Amino acid sequence: MDRDKTYFLLLNIGHFLDHLFTLVFATVAALVLYREWNVGYAELLAYATPGFFAFGLFSLPMGWIADKWSKDGMMCVFFIGIGLASIATGFAETPQQIGIGLFVIGMFAAIYHPVGLAIVTMKWKNTGMRIAVNGVWGNLGVAAAALITGYLIDFAGWRMAFILPGAFSIVMGFAYMALRREGIREDQEAKKDAGAAPGPVSESYRSAIIRVAIIVFVTAAVGSIIFQSTTFALPKIFDERLQGLAVELSGLLDSLAKGNEDGVATVIGSLAFVVFAVASLAQVVVGSMLDKYGPRNVYMVVAAIQIVFFALMPGLTDGIALAVAFGFMLGAFGQIPINDYMIGKTASGGYRARIYGVRYVVSFTVLAASLPMIAFVYDNWGFDTLFWILAVAGIVIMCAVLSLPKSLPQPDSAPAPAE
Repeated sequence: MDRDKTYFLLLNIGHFLDHLFTLVFATVAALVLYREWNVGYAELLAYATPGFFAFGLFSLPMGWIADKWSKDGMMCVFFIGIGLASIATGFAETPQQIGIGLFVIGMFAAIYHPVGLAIVTMKWKNTGMRIAVNGVWGNLGVAAAALITGYLIDFAGWRMAFILPGAFSIVMGFAYMALRREGIREDQEAKKDAGAAPGPVSESYRSAIIRVAIIVFVTAAVGSIIFQSTTFALPKIFDERLQGLAVELSGLLDSLAKGNEDGVATVIGSLAFVVFAVASLAQVVVGSMLDKYGPRNVYMVVAAIQIVFFALMPGLTDGIALAVAFGFMLGAFGQIPINDYMIGKTASGGYRARIYGVRYVVSFTVLAASLPMIAFVYDNWGFDTLFWILAVAGIVIMCAVLSLPKSLPQPDSAPAPAE
């Protein structure tokens, strides 16, 4: 494998680990700690809240440091720092100690999105596909967190669920450092030669990028509502809407007794997993379309898919509900790479990581705020009302996308990316 492919692979492994580390505690708390420490599950989750807060809040300063110092240098800090923090968390003896450990994990986890994505978008020409592939690796980290953590809990104890991935991340950090040592040195020298601030930009470019940035932040915020609502609520939606289909499918499996309640729950969980897994591949399709058709046209198609399938969902059950759920989840996952693509194409190198930082502060703040909204709507009106709200959110995204220029503004002077 040549150095360029290894570089991209390490960036993808970083995205995988970033999402894995932020979700290890969810499985540990659910399966082990509530019994071992005699602390309620809901109370344990409260100790994870500061970590998720740090995950979003520190995105902006981490991006600023990367722009001022070195993006590759910050990636080394990410791998080694989050690995050490995870190992330390594995030795926690009290909920307070594990809460501190999760906060530090969140701080280092905040590095990846503004820095890793900035590298991906400035390094290679086929930006859309690269972002999409990188996004799929992040999704694999989400999906693998429970699987890997559960296995380590069963065969090595819950502490190893923090310690072993932490050790692996440190090894990846030193591998990244060895690969990019010259790049880090050149990056630092270039920063010194360029001075403390990026060079001046033309007034036309400044006004154009402000326009695109506003649209990106609006669609990122509204898109985060859609993403969080669908990914968080889908298992419960299926539990309510697919009971008939689940009973039928459970009767077809030799290992499950017909009509058995546990069998139905297993089928519902499996259906949710399949929908998530298949829909996440929409990012690859969208990524290839971005490079060919541009973000405005692709985003309009994705927004239209969301509007149509959310509007169709109210009142549906069983097989037709499953099919429609595939549709709106394709839209929810498909929107993920578009905003990152637009930032990568329009932001100059001196500002790119900071703009990614702001974008993820917005996204993660809205993600956190969406959970109370979902609970309130469900408790008062049920999921049908939530689907109509999400359809309206799709309309808001469509209106914002219509304001995008047909071609994105380009930095006044940008280095030519590699193939």
